[in-house]
Amino acid sequence: MHDLTFVHADAAHTEWQVALADCQRQLDTQDLLRQARLDHAPPLTLGWCYLSDYYALAAEAILAALQQNWPGVSWIGTVGLGVSASGVEYFDQPAMVLLAAPFPRGSFQLFSGRQPLPAASSGFVPHTALVHAEGSTPDVQELLHELSARTATGYLFGGLSSARNRTLHIADGVYSGGLSGVLFGPEVELVSRVTQGCQPIGPARAVTRSEHNLLFALDGKPALDCVLQDLGVERDAPVEAMAAALSGTLAGLNASTDDAPVQPGRFGSDTLVRHLIGLDVQHRVLALADQVEPGMRLAFCMRNAAAARADLERIATEVRADIEQSGGHARGALYISCSGRGGPHFGAPHAELQTVRGVLGDLPLAGFFAGGEIARDHLYGYTGVLTVFTSH
Repeated sequence: MHDLTFVHADAAHTEWQVALADCQRQLDTQDLLRQARLDHAPPLTLGWCYLSDYYALAAEAILAALQQNWPGVSWIGTVGLGVSASGVEYFDQPAMVLLAAPFPRGSFQLFSGRQPLPAASSGFVPHTALVHAEGSTPDVQELLHELSARTATGYLFGGLSSARNRTLHIADGVYSGGLSGVLFGPEVELVSRVTQGCQPIGPARAVTRSEHNLLFALDGKPALDCVLQDLGVERDAPVEAMAAALSGTLAGLNASTDDAPVQPGRFGSDTLVRHLIGLDVQHRVLALADQVEPGMRLAFCMRNAAAARADLERIATEVRADIEQSGGHARGALYISCSGRGGPHFGAPHAELQTVRGVLGDLPLAGFFAGGEIARDHLYGYTGVLTVFTSH
């Protein structure tokens, strides 16, 4: 692919018009520098717009302004409880982050409720896809499986919108419900990884009896007894004590047996973390916030800031090493993190994004804090999905 130079901007202000004007000045300046540096700088064609939920009600006006100022750019994005840029996060404040890239126009296609996936006869073969969606969409997991099957690699990346007022996503229009995003052809090179934010507190066990989201037995033992053992809580403890202990406990699920942690006490990338939502003391049963099937592997876990920081640094280092070994160059990045990971979970404001910048350098980056994270054909929780676009 031709040389890629991304441009990016971020701003926070109580009035979206002021923040947008600031971002557009940043983009204009960087674009002028880009054109001065390259003899034949290709035009910017694809832009990302991530808005904090303070700006959700103005999404149509913001998109219209972007389209007027950058008429040749196709815009995609969504809304989150927070948004992020290189080394900085804007959590629970009015802010926006913009990113734009000069991809060849034939190397990507947007999709949405108004723009269906291209037919096989179109000649466009999607290799990967960036997906924005809403958690309230019926059968969102099944839709992700179907979309994954329509790509050559099966690899999706993205996240669910998150907001206190209005969830939405953008694909040259503003949408509620369903999926939207962009399909990338083989010319768009990228490296992507998932980082976990939870740490196992006990062994991985086999699900031996379950029904729908009810977990009856692990390794042939009552499910409630297993989690109490891992937590060090007596089997006959008062119900209030059990509930208190379980309130911060999650379940890490894996459909296969080949995703054993690379190191003790760490999840592999295929582990899906789900909430415990109920217990039946009499029958020693647990209820999970997802379907669970016999044969799955399950390990109880808790959110852990130190483990999350170490794993984020690990996957960012892996991404950098992959790029260097291939002889490529990082051009821009997306980082989509769980809204439960921002700020306080990493110990200080901006710590999560500073960890990424500390490994990858001051790379143009845009992201948001999601209601669920998408990687491959899975919908994750308490994770971060880091994707770096490269060129050779």
